[in-house]
Amino acid sequence: MSVKAITKSFQMADGTTISIETGRLAKQADGSAVVKMGNTMLLATVVAAQEAKEDVDFMPLSVDYKEKYAATGKFPGGFFKREGRPSEYEILISRLVDRALRPLFPEDFHAETQVIIQLISGGDDVAPDALAALAASSALAVSDIPFHGPISEVRVALIDGEYVINPTISQMEKAELELMVAASEDNIMMVEGELKEVSEKVMLDAIKAAHEAIKIQCLAQNELAAMVEKAKTKREYCHETNDDELKNQVKEATYQKCYEIALQGNPDKHARSDAFKAVRDEFIESLPEEEQEEKTLMVKRYFHDVEKEAVRQAVLNEKKRLDGRQLNEIRPIWCEVDYLPSAHGSAIFTRGETQALVSCTLGNKMDEQTIDGAVFEGSSKFILHYNFPGFSTGEVRRFGSPGRREIGHGNLAMRALKHVLPEGDDNPYTIRIVSDILESNGSSSMATVCGGTLALMDAGVKIKKPVAGIAMGLITDSETKKYAILSDILGDEDHLGDMDFKVTGTKDGITACQMDIKVDGLPYSVLEEALEQARQGRLHILGEMAKTITEPRSDYKDNVPRIERMMIAKEFIGAVIGPGGKVIQEMQRETNTTIVIEEVGNYGVIDIVSPDKASIEAAKSRIRGIVAVPEVGEIYEGTVKSVVPFGAFVEILPGKEGLLHISEIDWKRIEKVESVLHEGDKVKVKLIGIDERNGKMKLSRKALIKRPERK
Repeated sequence: MSVKAITKSFQMADGTTISIETGRLAKQADGSAVVKMGNTMLLATVVAAQEAKEDVDFMPLSVDYKEKYAATGKFPGGFFKREGRPSEYEILISRLVDRALRPLFPEDFHAETQVIIQLISGGDDVAPDALAALAASSALAVSDIPFHGPISEVRVALIDGEYVINPTISQMEKAELELMVAASEDNIMMVEGELKEVSEKVMLDAIKAAHEAIKIQCLAQNELAAMVEKAKTKREYCHETNDDELKNQVKEATYQKCYEIALQGNPDKHARSDAFKAVRDEFIESLPEEEQEEKTLMVKRYFHDVEKEAVRQAVLNEKKRLDGRQLNEIRPIWCEVDYLPSAHGSAIFTRGETQALVSCTLGNKMDEQTIDGAVFEGSSKFILHYNFPGFSTGEVRRFGSPGRREIGHGNLAMRALKHVLPEGDDNPYTIRIVSDILESNGSSSMATVCGGTLALMDAGVKIKKPVAGIAMGLITDSETKKYAILSDILGDEDHLGDMDFKVTGTKDGITACQMDIKVDGLPYSVLEEALEQARQGRLHILGEMAKTITEPRSDYKDNVPRIERMMIAKEFIGAVIGPGGKVIQEMQRETNTTIVIEEVGNYGVIDIVSPDKASIEAAKSRIRGIVAVPEVGEIYEGTVKSVVPFGAFVEILPGKEGLLHISEIDWKRIEKVESVLHEGDKVKVKLIGIDERNGKMKLSRKALIKRPERK
């Protein structure tokens, strides 16, 4: 017996048909949906606990995106041959969906909620991540879980002057701009992506194009939810105990004190934190002793809201920020390069209380990162890792493998820098940048971009232009319509603000962005103003960086391995490698080099790696000999490989031997070859013929000796 599904199909502007199905799979989840586009199918499920755990005052949401290898007819790699821990790509997609969903749950809904999105069928040349948020939001829409949605995400790319929604994987290779945009029917929620030095206007137009496509998807979800009985009544919940009288007492007793602290302009974040904490603790101590323990958690929750409101109003009314800066003012910057003497390149970038120590390492092709996913596979020769230890914020935290936030920030910085790296033969190196955050008070990912630029230039990598990054903030008041755009935000301003907008770029355009908007109805005019203020801030930071280093070093440092590239005809690859790798291994050992060969089209691309030029030249000479074609009439200096009664076999080129017959050794009669030649001797010979039947070469020594006169 088959179960009839509830399905909603709709068409995008380009004619692509997408369908959303529910009621057939995973029916014991609170909500489930299958999104299908062509052969690509994603299954999303959502489950929320009926009750919140005690003393939870936040939204415990987890979002996981997983690609099944069977979806694309592949086997997982590794010993166990099964899907394991999520890849960085899957983590990044999980983060994108999480950031789009999280702001739209009710503020007082604290039940543990889990969203799982799985790729169950993959279509050719389709990037399924663009459908992940649509699937997740659809599962929520058909559930009884309270959610102020629906939302969706689309990828928008600028290709040949046209904005393309959800482009194919092959189309993305030609894109000047590639953004993932999440939005509800009315508001933009999240933007993240990379751009090839495009203008602020082009980016805004891309966001608008994406929003139009998202509106179609949100309408379809609403129509689907209207067909599902369970979705018509959302569950009731009561996850917070409130005391309105206590709430008013907290505000009356602490608001003005918080307002005054906000106006003091103290640049020390720990001193500010202690001052706010002292106000809160003073109020708790003013309560009757028997009420203190019972009401402390509630007071802390109410005080957090009071502190946030006081600081926001201080900024809006006085145009003054927590650390005393003007709205568009950048914190003091100092930089240094070549700080680590043994690194190939290094830099310190410090802005206010945020500091990054960045190193750059140059390696060969064997150091490339292998990508082996269900959909994407290949390799990457630019790697950027971001580390955020607890001591950077004065906290005790487990020092272990990178978390989702570290992977996300590292990816943003990588996308910011990758388009200014030299391409093709101009960059034979695999490049790894590591950013260790030593201090953090806001915008450490942007410090990574700036420090990464400096470290690349210190290493001598010929980047096209320096890149800088800046984090922007926004505070708005819906009643008074006041707003304040903040440049180079602090960690506190990120937490209490309505927008966190990171923009990176060169002097000529944007290279990457990441935006999270926490307020409804943000006009595009305000976003445009924020982008212009960000551009001005970026130019200021580039100017400060230029005081330390203005262009890449003219040459690499002495400890950087040298790489030279050769191209040979494809048919000679086997000869260079030799049977079982014998030839190339011997060559590497004797010339003290590392040789990497790769077939590209009709050529073999060879990278020769060594610390010194002489070793590279020796290896190149050996390779030239292998690929050279012997020519009749040419003279060669060969090596005697073996002596036989009828002559000697002489190697005239690597792996190419010919017979020097006893009659061709000299004009005079020779009884024994050993009387003239021995194994290992160097001898000049002339190639006098090649047998057409078997390719055997005939050599002559006497052809190079003057014939004696007859007596």
